[in-house]
Amino acid sequence: MQDALRIADAALEERLGHKFSNPELLDRALTHSSALPELRGAGTDAPGDLTHLSDNERLEFLGDAVLELLASEYLLAAFPGWAEGQLSKSRARIVNASSLEAAARRLRLGEHLRLGRGEEKTGGREKQTLLADAFEAVVAAVYLDAGLIAARELLQRNLFEQALEERGERIAESDHKSALQEFLQGRGQAPAEYRLAGESGPDHQKTFEIEVWVNGECLAKGAGSTKKEAEQQAARSALEQLERTGVKG
Repeated sequence: MQDALRIADAALEERLGHKFSNPELLDRALTHSSALPELRGAGTDAPGDLTHLSDNERLEFLGDAVLELLASEYLLAAFPGWAEGQLSKSRARIVNASSLEAAARRLRLGEHLRLGRGEEKTGGREKQTLLADAFEAVVAAVYLDAGLIAARELLQRNLFEQALEERGERIAESDHKSALQEFLQGRGQAPAEYRLAGESGPDHQKTFEIEVWVNGECLAKGAGSTKKEAEQQAARSALEQLERTGVKG
């Protein structure tokens, strides 16, 4: 068991591009709180010295700060003409849960997570929150093991460059769908649902109409030359309405 874990971690280190001087940091970064009771209960049969292993929550806290710092540094260098508002929006896009989840999936972190049996049964290895948190924890582990330079290189390879490849300078554009989701989540509401209400025009110049539904109610509509554009417009209108009137608890 111990040898298998070390081989798996060695494969992850290769994908990370970082060989840990202190492997316990990587162990901690990959350990979800649900695994601790079982690992401690395993006693001397646990792989390595996992009976005293901490979960990754403290590393996640540090990793969040390292991400904010290095994302800010990266954007300042990449876009010297941008104002503070553009930089702030772009940083939020880079370090949001979806981006971190995507980076975690590229690194296949889910395969290496140490989870409790209950979390394993409910698909913990595929959960966005667990993957995003694990990525933050791994960033912190690399930082503690080798400093900012190593953490910077990891993020440039696995997060920052992909964000710019996908969106380029458009990364600073407002993402109304994400903003609406964050608004609803912050109030304990279910995510918004987007439905195609209609389309018109010839194939080369179509206009799509999208409805956004929240709590079983159609809040707003949006139109655009692509479904994504229409969804953004619908989300913007819905968010404006919710901000004016509030949302029912």
